[in-house]
Amino acid sequence: MSISTPGGPQRRPTVVSTGKKPAAGRPAAGAKPGAGKSSTPRQGSGGKGPRKPVTPVKVSQGRAWGPIALFVAVGVLAAGIIGYGAWAVFQGSKPWEKRAAEIDGIADYRAKDEKLVQGGQHQAGPIKYDINPPVAGPHNGAWQNCMGDVYDAPIASEHAVHSLEHGAVWVTYRPDLPADQVAKLRARVQGVEKTMLSPFEGLDKPISLQAWGYQLKVDNADDPRIDEFIKTLRVNASIEGPTALCNQGITATGTTPRDAGATSQG
Repeated sequence: MSISTPGGPQRRPTVVSTGKKPAAGRPAAGAKPGAGKSSTPRQGSGGKGPRKPVTPVKVSQGRAWGPIALFVAVGVLAAGIIGYGAWAVFQGSKPWEKRAAEIDGIADYRAKDEKLVQGGQHQAGPIKYDINPPVAGPHNGAWQNCMGDVYDAPIASEHAVHSLEHGAVWVTYRPDLPADQVAKLRARVQGVEKTMLSPFEGLDKPISLQAWGYQLKVDNADDPRIDEFIKTLRVNASIEGPTALCNQGITATGTTPRDAGATSQG
């Protein structure tokens, strides 16, 4: 388009495009300052994008069952020990007569015949007993040694009853009782003062235990009542007190009583 100017028409200057882009980092002509800057954050080294925050890995903390189980076990054991101790103290505080009465199957002849359990009924020669093995009644003036003595043959009941009067527990068994059963009875008696062990003919049960005025019959040597009977009645059942002798007695076996010197013993 031509423009009329004084002196003749003039032409508008023509802008010739060279086809070249503006150099990098330089704004193109007419561009506003800052327009060439990218709004995208600068990438890190290696051309990778911005690092994302690392999320902490949560480690599951399970309960430590081992220490808990140990603590519980110790607690149960402690409670058991305390409980047993309390029970033992309670049992020990009972009169021995009441503890004896609580033994299952025990026969209390003291309650049945007061005359039978009177002391000091010394009598020479053989004596016929209504209860076998006998638990009380007339007896020889000499006692059977009862310092944990184990007799492999029958002994005279007349001497054994005198030992019962002194507080001994007399354990008897059938002669045909198996050897392992006899060994268990022997282990309970041997060396234990105021106890003695011997076979006895004609028992209606394999094992019979006697104390002054008491009797307990059981089927085998594993019966826990044997220990309870000995623990409760040894010494306690004496009617002559705990100082009554169990040594210096008859040590011979045989069912015939020995009367020599019998009257000199209490």
